[in-house]
Amino acid sequence: MNTRKGFTLVELLVVIAIIALLMSILMPTLARVRKQAKSVMCMTNLRQWGSVFEMYAGSNDGYLVEGSFGGPNGDRLKQWMDALRPDYQEPDLRLCPSATKTKIVGGVLVDSWGAEKAWGVYPESCEWWTKGDYGSYGINGWAMNPSDEASLFWLPSGDFWRRIDVKGGGKIPLFIDSQHFDTYPTNYAQPPEFEGQPWESTSTTGQMERVCLNRHEGYVNCVFMNLSVRKVGLKELWKLKWHRTFDLNFDDPIWPEWMEDFKDY
Repeated sequence: MNTRKGFTLVELLVVIAIIALLMSILMPTLARVRKQAKSVMCMTNLRQWGSVFEMYAGSNDGYLVEGSFGGPNGDRLKQWMDALRPDYQEPDLRLCPSATKTKIVGGVLVDSWGAEKAWGVYPESCEWWTKGDYGSYGINGWAMNPSDEASLFWLPSGDFWRRIDVKGGGKIPLFIDSQHFDTYPTNYAQPPEFEGQPWESTSTTGQMERVCLNRHEGYVNCVFMNLSVRKVGLKELWKLKWHRTFDLNFDDPIWPEWMEDFKDY
């Protein structure tokens, strides 16, 4: 009696076809799950950053970091990366797991600040940063507490929040997904013309480009001044209380095509 010892070629091809079909069905789902997992990890990072800012403020009578503005004697400017360094040990905590593109001269799409990891590993220390720093989160510059009012450039001194214990903190961004380590949005800030546009302007009209990133499928993650953490829709960025005189009823900008289908607020 003949006994069957294996698959025929046709049966093997059928099995391979079924596996390929299942993979084609499952791959998009697995991709979504991976993106969701990265977003959750990002929010976990931001909760830790909320604790770091809270510890700093608790040790400084409720005041936040001085930030980009040095002392009257030309002292080195102290960014949050330096000011908070004693309170976080892992540099990669500055990285959003979903930020994979880096800013490179020549117009490459950018998610974060750096050249090798994220906002970029800065080659040399200077008045703005410390050599080797990198990341893909940024502070709301208006949340800081600059000490030298003479060096605030175009920024009205009275618009800074300065303290962590301000009223209405659930609408005030503190720390957010960003392609630069700080940002100073105004009501006149414009959205990026195309998805992933690298920020270039240092003026008040270009500051929203730094945080208006399609990093989490139409959202960015943010820790607010009351230390709550949640997703923020990209169009919602214009409805947050970035500084003390930010007008929440200001007209929306004209949304570029890549943002038209995102949720309105």
